Amino acid sequence: MNTMDPLNRPQAAEPPSGPAFTLRRAGPPGAPPTPLVFASPHSGRDYPADMMDAAALDAVSIRRSEDAFVDDLIASAPDLGAAVIAARYARAYIDLNREPFELDPAMFADELPPFARARTARVAAGLGAIARVVSEGQEIYRRKLTFAEARVRIDGAHRPYHEALAGLIAEAQSAHGFAILIDWHSMPAAAARATGRDRPCDVVLGDRYGAACAGVLPTRVERALEARGYRVARNAPYAGGYTTEFYGQPRRRTHALQIEINRALYLDEATLSPTSGFETLKADVEILTRALAEADWSALNAA
Repeated sequence: MNTMDPLNRPQAAEPPSGPAFTLRRAGPPGAPPTPLVFASPHSGRDYPADMMDAAALDAVSIRRSEDAFVDDLIASAPDLGAAVIAARYARAYIDLNREPFELDPAMFADELPPFARARTARVAAGLGAIARVVSEGQEIYRRKLTFAEARVRIDGAHRPYHEALAGLIAEAQSAHGFAILIDWHSMPAAAARATGRDRPCDVVLGDRYGAACAGVLPTRVERALEARGYRVARNAPYAGGYTTEFYGQPRRRTHALQIEINRALYLDEATLSPTSGFETLKADVEILTRALAEADWSALNAA
């Protein structure tokens, strides 16, 4: 445990215990039955003790930034043909949908190395690889962290997650000639209401404005969701984060799409408990997954 001494100095950071993720393949290693890879980087529910020792928030408040239960929504995907990787550690501990060293120097007691001094819009908003705030703007920590603590989180959770994700993508490419990565998220209901429409959207598809995948992918997802009655938007307010941008390289036959689901569809945001809409949404996600698994994607081999 990372405890404090009487002078309020952090002791040496300890690496997280246990695996950084759960992984379920749809078939044996190296032989996936479809090119689909599903990822859930923000659904982790583990908050290591050393983080909570440094936190100013209670155990409920700190969970506000979770994409709660998104991993459960896609849990049946391996049975339908898609590999699934899901974070174990909470987004507030380490955000896997950020560059590993996308850090805010103001959060740290010591000077960060030059490669870790990020000046991105996400860092400015307090949402770097190690977040300063939860989604409602509450400050997470009661003290400054050290770069050693950040490095432990990056090496112990961020790095192994992305090594495993890259491995799944490589397996899909080897077996099928291309890979399709879908990065699953959920968004606060307030964000869904801010899309400029007369009614909140249910789902936002982010493809980095067409740069992260061939157009056939978001089009098929959009049509399948609209057939189930969902209101779908594209790229606003979420165009795709680090995962979509980094892995979405159509010229290299890796296609990535981010899916953001309105939490009002399945979650009580006050209690972080699933609502009666959870099972309906889960069933519709399964229908979408089956449709994607059975689709003819051969045109992507020529992309």
